Amino acid sequence: MTNLPDLDGLDRDVRPEQVLDRRSLSRDLHWLGVVPGRILLVHSSLRRIGLVSGGADDVVAALRQVLGQNATLVVPTMTSDNSDTSSRYHAQTEGMSPEEVGRYRDAMPPFAPDCPSVGMGRIAERVRTAPGALRSAHPQTSFAALGPRARMLMDGHQRDCHLGEFSPLGRLYEAGAWVLLMGVGYEACTCFHLAEYRYLPVPPRRTYRCVITEAGQRMWWSYTDVELDDRDFGTLGRAFDETRHVVRGYVGQAECRLFPLAAAVDFATEWLRQHRPATLTLLPSGGAGHAR
Repeated sequence: MTNLPDLDGLDRDVRPEQVLDRRSLSRDLHWLGVVPGRILLVHSSLRRIGLVSGGADDVVAALRQVLGQNATLVVPTMTSDNSDTSSRYHAQTEGMSPEEVGRYRDAMPPFAPDCPSVGMGRIAERVRTAPGALRSAHPQTSFAALGPRARMLMDGHQRDCHLGEFSPLGRLYEAGAWVLLMGVGYEACTCFHLAEYRYLPVPPRRTYRCVITEAGQRMWWSYTDVELDDRDFGTLGRAFDETRHVVRGYVGQAECRLFPLAAAVDFATEWLRQHRPATLTLLPSGGAGHAR
């Protein structure tokens, strides 16, 4: 397979006359290999797709048009602004006085089903807020879904399981879902995290803490879960690109990758067994990863 240059983080030129719409996006998605009836987990960057006349609305409309009525569209809707064990928290509070940190902590919002996601992009937010969308209940690593299998995929996301067997990723694996990376790299690929629950009999664990609402009261909640770290996902992804599973192309100006979720998780599980213990020292509490 001939590799395309790595365009993650780069934009192709978009001339003023190259305005994209749902028709052109639908054509690109079809040519890439998105087919009707699938469950599709999408990670995306609207900016990297280019100048879209209808913005995120047109992108979501194109996805749903190509997928058809019997398909289910899934996006990450994670929140990192309600946790004091997150990299976001450490970045935001760096250099603050104890009094300033206290005020910052007091203002941190608890998770609620209708709260916006953080850092997931406008396309994910458009799916989350669409009529009929359902969201999983994890206070830090939720997903949202649209389609006939949305409830099956989103129900039962356990609070002490970020991205493991008892999260939507576990159900997506069993359901034969596909993944579309649209203008983002493998560092954003949440399904690789499922492999972190599988690559060792007892994977490293750490404590997480976030703000939730319990019985109408704002409170801090601590729990223990698998240590999540995406720092080697770029290297892992480059190895996965060499397999027969990955289809690469463009939607608008965005480089895209389309692949079966189970194949990615299985590959990542074996890759982590072979490479992570020798090459990666996990961060202490508050380290990298989607579970912020």
